[in-house]
Amino acid sequence: MDREVRELYARYRGDEINRRQFLEKLAIIAGGVAAAYALLPLLESDVAQATIVAADDIRLMTEPVTYKGAKGEIRGYLARPNDAGKLPGVVVVHENRGLNTHIEDVTRRLALAGFLAFAPDALSREGGSPVDPEQAIAMIKNLDMDETVKNFAAAAAYLKTHPRSTGKVGVVGFCWGGAMANLMAVHSPDIIAAVPYYGKAPQPEDVAKIKASLLLHYAGNDERINKDIPAFKEALTKNKIDFQIHMYEGAEHAFNNDTNRERYNKVAAELAWTRTIEFLDKKLKG
Repeated sequence: MDREVRELYARYRGDEINRRQFLEKLAIIAGGVAAAYALLPLLESDVAQATIVAADDIRLMTEPVTYKGAKGEIRGYLARPNDAGKLPGVVVVHENRGLNTHIEDVTRRLALAGFLAFAPDALSREGGSPVDPEQAIAMIKNLDMDETVKNFAAAAAYLKTHPRSTGKVGVVGFCWGGAMANLMAVHSPDIIAAVPYYGKAPQPEDVAKIKASLLLHYAGNDERINKDIPAFKEALTKNKIDFQIHMYEGAEHAFNNDTNRERYNKVAAELAWTRTIEFLDKKLKG
């Protein structure tokens, strides 16, 4: 398919342009609205489906669970190794497309690495994450962020007191979830280690509240997120926060998402994942 079309779709998938802007530009490239709508299902079906750990992997126990959030029950997806004793917990925070099969797969990957992994659904109170990612994006934009941060902080507390937990809890988040991972480090006293992937930085004045160790992953080609790195780094250094920053040159925003063919960067994703597991092992198991 034409490179210009793929690049435009990548910008849309990466939230650089909205759906209306995407379709307008696609119509210009394709030669009309009808041609654009004919191309759309081809683009959407061309996303690489790359499940690494199957949903029915016999090495794991997975289950839907609920916990008490700020104003009611929050649903989520819990995964752990079979026949394991107590394990450190890791909250997995999804992108702005909601709790989908990709994030469930990431949760299972963490479970196989020896963690009690839990992915809450930020849209639980709205009926749950829809299958349509565009609908999820719109719903997440309308969330009350104060309440949402409290819901994720409650997820950390839930893992800390879980019968299968050692009481040590970390968080890994991606994109919108990366920003949430940063906010959890600010607002949750239960978070020991936080790993935000290309997440928006918290306000510099809030950095002093962070007690957790941070492992920060950034994409080289991500001007929107990266513009805040200098102030974030300065605040972390000033407040003597334990942190590491890794920049993956040539990678795009959402480079870890192997269901996003246009953005996925295998080399960057595998290196970042290795670093993530090593960091969590050290901070939560050591």
